Amino acid sequence: MEILTEAQRELYEWLAEYIRLHQHSPSIRQMMLAMNLKSPAPIQSRLEHLRTKGYIEWNEGKARTIRILRTIKQGVPILGMIAAGGLIEPFSDAVEQLDFSDLSLPPQTYALQVTGDSMIEDLIADGDLVFLRPVLEPNHLRNGTIVAARVDGHGTTLKRFYRQGDRITLKPANPKYNPIEVNAIQVQVQGSLVAVWRSYN
Repeated sequence: MEILTEAQRELYEWLAEYIRLHQHSPSIRQMMLAMNLKSPAPIQSRLEHLRTKGYIEWNEGKARTIRILRTIKQGVPILGMIAAGGLIEPFSDAVEQLDFSDLSLPPQTYALQVTGDSMIEDLIADGDLVFLRPVLEPNHLRNGTIVAARVDGHGTTLKRFYRQGDRITLKPANPKYNPIEVNAIQVQVQGSLVAVWRSYN
């Protein structure tokens, strides 16, 4: 089964729950409101992808003909790798899912696998999975928070976040590595740390 993007998954999960509760599918307008969109075009595009990937049955132009074909695998999406050392290319689609349904994790939590040892003194080692949640208000992020941050022209890294004026410092937790110091406009905070998972297998 093809992996869904975050936007496709969000719509699919909402659709599945709506149909389960109401026993009929919603209108395009209801989907727009639920997804906080002002145009029907993104909804129609996501529905088309869901149909192509085999998650729903849908007659285009007739929203209330949507039928759920399969349930998606529940769990936390692992979106790729995060550098705890240098910088690597940013992540995109999920590559697999881990079922942590028994844990209380925030909505939209996702996971990245750590590569490198720059966060070792914060007990985050090479090969660990870090669980992150989206940062809705990065301007109000508390200094010292461990984040996944994308640095323009470089990639994404896992570091402690510090802001002073219009400068951002991303500090490692290993004296072997130097902090990354850049202008705030060069940094996009993509998530803040929720938990760390380590396998000993």
